[in-house]
Amino acid sequence: MADPLTSAAWWPSPAKLNLFLHILGRYENGYHQLQSLFQMLDYGDRLAFVTDESGSVRLQEPLAGVPNDENLVVRAARLLQPCANLPHAGVTIHLDKQLPMGGGIGGGSSNAATTLVALNVLWQCHLSEDELADIGLSLGADVPIFVRGLTAFAGGVGEQITPVAQPENWYLVVNPGIHISTADVFGADELPRNTAPIDWDSYQFETTGNDCQQIVCDRHPEVAKLLQWLVHYAPSRMTGTGACVFATFTDQNLARQVQAMLPAEWTSFVAKGVNQSPLKQKLQEVNATSDTR
Repeated sequence: MADPLTSAAWWPSPAKLNLFLHILGRYENGYHQLQSLFQMLDYGDRLAFVTDESGSVRLQEPLAGVPNDENLVVRAARLLQPCANLPHAGVTIHLDKQLPMGGGIGGGSSNAATTLVALNVLWQCHLSEDELADIGLSLGADVPIFVRGLTAFAGGVGEQITPVAQPENWYLVVNPGIHISTADVFGADELPRNTAPIDWDSYQFETTGNDCQQIVCDRHPEVAKLLQWLVHYAPSRMTGTGACVFATFTDQNLARQVQAMLPAEWTSFVAKGVNQSPLKQKLQEVNATSDTR
């Protein structure tokens, strides 16, 4: 069946990797103080938005096990609705889901950010990037990084963002097929919460780590097995709170060669690390087109 939406209608919702994740402490409100490096990828989901004057927000393809009212895409659209400069602003949202849920690669947060960025244009909200990031933070700590769309160091709960260009390496990202709850990981008594802060200028992959990795490996042997397999071929680490694990390559062909050897029970993709996300590129293209009209 032909896609009823043109290619121009789709907005990218890219994945990210946490190249490292350190937990420095815990705030009085229960949130954790973090340091991380968010690497944007050129691969992810995509969303399309068909606006109308119904005043309602509708997700065309609901996600199994996720009530619409709890879906970050719907919540993001509803938060933006009061800012719309259109009468009775409504929308039907199409979500082409490629990224696994509970994988630590930002699927839900990225979907929410794409919704905010796209509807800010389509509903003529005219909000600044900072204002969109503030709305995004109310949905989740990772949403602002996707709104801003740049590979960056992050501090605080993830909202203190310092863009920094990184080598645009190739990554083999592997999903062991299990779902891991971020809340369960951050709620674990054995989670390290006293890692010393690092200076961004001295960042090196080899001298950093993921403070969540050991807990997840202890609780989920399949993640430990995957890490043990990948590390034979390239520097490897779990991203976020898992379950996905990534291996780093400077050569795309080598990444694909290792991908071809993966055991059949694991799913994977190869993506390029980019310093500017596909979403930010799309926004620039849309704005450039508008400026020429």
